[in-house]
Amino acid sequence: MQNKQVKNKGVLYLVPTPIGNIKDISERAKEVFSSVSYIACEDTRVTSKLLSLLNIKNKTFSCHEHNEIEASNKIIKDLLDGLDVAYSSDAGMPCISDPGEKLVKACIKNGINVVPLPGSNAALTALIASGFNTSHFYFYGFLDSKNSKKSEELHGLIKIKDPIVFYESPLRVNETLKEIYSVFGNRKIVIVRELTKIYEEFIRSDLEALIKENRVYKGEIVLIIEGNNKEEKINIEEKFEKLKANNFSNKDITIILSTLYKISKNEIKKYLLENN
Repeated sequence: MQNKQVKNKGVLYLVPTPIGNIKDISERAKEVFSSVSYIACEDTRVTSKLLSLLNIKNKTFSCHEHNEIEASNKIIKDLLDGLDVAYSSDAGMPCISDPGEKLVKACIKNGINVVPLPGSNAALTALIASGFNTSHFYFYGFLDSKNSKKSEELHGLIKIKDPIVFYESPLRVNETLKEIYSVFGNRKIVIVRELTKIYEEFIRSDLEALIKENRVYKGEIVLIIEGNNKEEKINIEEKFEKLKANNFSNKDITIILSTLYKISKNEIKKYLLENN
């Protein structure tokens, strides 16, 4: 019996593209764009323009938010047939507040190798120059455009102690600042616009001041909001009574409260003197 030839699966390359300055494209990205069978992308017009500027000739195939499942089926078939394919969004990192996630999941499901290339990302580029703590941060992306839903989302983020990074349309920035202020109260904020472009700008202020200014914003926008650094007040009485009801001694309660809730022993002793 003649053995059937086993066909090797292709590779999906996730290729980040510049967020404003074409010089930020990597040599590796150019190499991948040149060598793959074709480039699946968010908008063929945008990617074709980029390829023209890079003097790269290759075919493009549309795979965007509204057709990603259908387009992924065609891409998966080609990958299973052994073709290598690149995927890129209009600007920045694919799958980060951009299409690509469904395609990646489909590749993994079908045992297809997914190779991500490092490169441009607006959130990280803005964050490292924000002046906020960068050891830990929370990336959220775009809030819902409807205020009721936006408020609900923000209430879910209110206790986060690390900087929160949002993307926003320039037309909705002032409205979003008001919504954030109504939920978070006044906090420090850095608004970053036109990253890597000629008119790149970092606006460092607080929510209240920027709402009063009511600026007109243009270009791509990143919002970085200070985390919640207010110490949550511990109700000593409530904690004390619960422990007392479970037959803990005053000495044990003092140790537990000071250890678990970082309440000073002097504060606990003062409470005991006033209430016993």
